[in-house]
Amino acid sequence: MPAADSPAPAALPPVDAHVHIVGIGAGGTGCWLKADSPYHRVEANFLCRVIGLDPATLRGDFDRLYVEHLLARLRASSLRAAVVLAQEQVHDAAGRVVPGAGLFHVPNDHVLRLGREHAEFLPAVSIHPARPDALDELDRCIAGGAAMMKILPNVQNIDCADRRFTPFWERMAAARLPLLCHTGGEKTLPVTDPMLAHPRKLTLALECGVTVVAAHCATKSALFDGQWFPDFVAMTRKYPNLYGDTSAFCVLNNRIRGQTVPDCLAEPMASRMVHGSDWPVPVSGFWPWAKGLITTAEWRAARREKNLLERDARLKRAMGFAPETFTRVWDLVPPAVRAAKLRTLR
Repeated sequence: MPAADSPAPAALPPVDAHVHIVGIGAGGTGCWLKADSPYHRVEANFLCRVIGLDPATLRGDFDRLYVEHLLARLRASSLRAAVVLAQEQVHDAAGRVVPGAGLFHVPNDHVLRLGREHAEFLPAVSIHPARPDALDELDRCIAGGAAMMKILPNVQNIDCADRRFTPFWERMAAARLPLLCHTGGEKTLPVTDPMLAHPRKLTLALECGVTVVAAHCATKSALFDGQWFPDFVAMTRKYPNLYGDTSAFCVLNNRIRGQTVPDCLAEPMASRMVHGSDWPVPVSGFWPWAKGLITTAEWRAARREKNLLERDARLKRAMGFAPETFTRVWDLVPPAVRAAKLRTLR
């Protein structure tokens, strides 16, 4: 919920609340990325080119260069900060790592370190609640300055409705650590169980008092995905601690996710929206233009913008997302993290 002493939105630095960190382990980061098959190599090379990074860096000091590239793009944009995401490994129901599963991994220590080293980065850690050490790891990350916790239940095999996780959600609520949780369809990463991304699975965490940001607002990512956006909207009426983010609203298949934009722009949903890009996922203004959400001039201007962070932000503003959408995350992160970051950013 918004802090009582929140400054006016115009006084707060705009934030991209959904930015992925990727690494190969160069420099001892502990990250890994699967690029051992022709398909994965093509995908990794493509994403590098999309964001303007030489694919040759994948064979060198990639982890450092990726962060420097992201920082340069962030500093050259109208945004002032970004929530950078750790990526938990896939675990089974007993909390054991599933060997060979998952496409990439970003340890919590890596994003916590990035948060300490760069004022612009708000670290979002990632913890599977079934891990035997889940509560200990959560406490460690909270003490280390975590701004959020990010999970992809349908990818990481997390049933957020599992009653065993009640102490975990209660600890997050007590620490006022928000949960950024993937909801809806997923076609970029291997999925373990698509139903784990249904927004109804978040009911337990919400009732425990956790502030939840439903990434993608439970929208479809492909034609045959379940359409759970109406469920998400209904849940926002019941739970004042439930928000949604705009990540992937400007991807190439925006024809599907973009159908929900008019609803997200209208109250009461407009007051629950948080800006996120899903960087380094490609950004396009074609479908917003085709659906009449932006003008031809706005689409052409977006195409000329090579900085994907800025292109996405411009498209969201052109579609009509209010300035508060870009600053609302400051009201959701732990007060101590908010105060510390705002001191360094101003």
